[in-house]
Order: sequence, then structure tokens, then C-alpha cells
Amino acid sequence: MKVLDLQCAQHHVFEGWFGSEDDYQSQLTRGLLTCPMCGDASVSKKLSAPRLNLNTARGDREATSAASKASSAHISHGAEAALPEPVSTDASANVAPTLPSLQDVANLEPAQLQAALLKMVRHVVANTEDVGSSFPEEARKMHYGETEARNIRGHATPEETEELIDEGIAVMPLPLPDALKEPLQ
Repeated sequence: MKVLDLQCAQHHVFEGWFGSEDDYQSQLTRGLLTCPMCGDASVSKKLSAPRLNLNTARGDREATSAASKASSAHISHGAEAALPEPVSTDASANVAPTLPSLQDVANLEPAQLQAALLKMVRHVVANTEDVGSSFPEEARKMHYGETEARNIRGHATPEETEELIDEGIAVMPLPLPDALKEPLQ
């Protein structure tokens, strides 16, 4: 198995797993590799160090312990640690977390910003029902009490969005990359 760090022309970084270098080249040549953030097919490999599992060869338990501590430190100071912890306004699990301040977002590195965006997209996809092009009708039914309120997402034209806002229905355009609209693994 070959794990590669990849980057699109928009500088989004992501990981790809391939059976071999030939598999990577074949998929790249056939245009099957696209950025999960923006769908860009202009993908290239980033330089990355190989992962060598020397600890098991040496049997060095201290090295394993040190590596595990370093890994934990990396996780706790990673992209998610850069954002303030979400504060729930309700006990239910599907309530959106409060947003970080603009200052917090402005200070993020691109990789941290990408991780924060992915976290937000995962939250939206996991906690909403995709109603597709019937979004305006479903939003109206909920607003006027014709159906039970629930978290939905879908498609609306700019005109439909303006009409919903004029009716006092709170909606927000949220561009979701096509690759992230499906269940995330």
C-alpha cells in the first residue's frame, strides 16, 4: 500500500492511498484523481518522508512510548486544537456548535482552515437531511408549521433564496464540494 500526500492547484492538501506507484500514475492519467475540497483534477504529489517502522525491528519499547507521546502531542496541537471547543446551546447532538471568531479564523494556517472547513462540512452532512431541489418548498412547510421542523439542506436558486428571506425564513447559502456531499468515510 502506498500512501501519498497530494495537493491540488488550489493548494488543498489531502491523502491518497494506492496499491502501487503504477496505480497512482494510472488514476492520475485517466483523470480519476480530484481534490475532495474543490473537485480540481489538477493533482500532484507533495514531497513527504517515508514512514519507517523501525521500532518493531529494534524492539525498543522506549522509542514506541516516545513516538506515542509525540503523536498525542501532535494531535492535541493540530488543526482542531486551533479552534475553540464548540459550545452547545442545547443538549441535543444535532445542534450546530458556535462559530469561532473572525480573529480565530484569520489566524489559522491554510491546513488548519481546511481542517476546520472539513469539520464543519462533516457536521452539516451528518446532521441534516438532503432534500435536493425541493429545499424551498420544504423550508416553507416547516416555517408555516405544515410539517415538523428538522435540519435540512438542498438547492435553491438565488431568486428562491431571496423569496425565502423576504418571507422571514432563515436560510444560508453554504457551498459544499460535491465530493463531500456523500457519506464521509
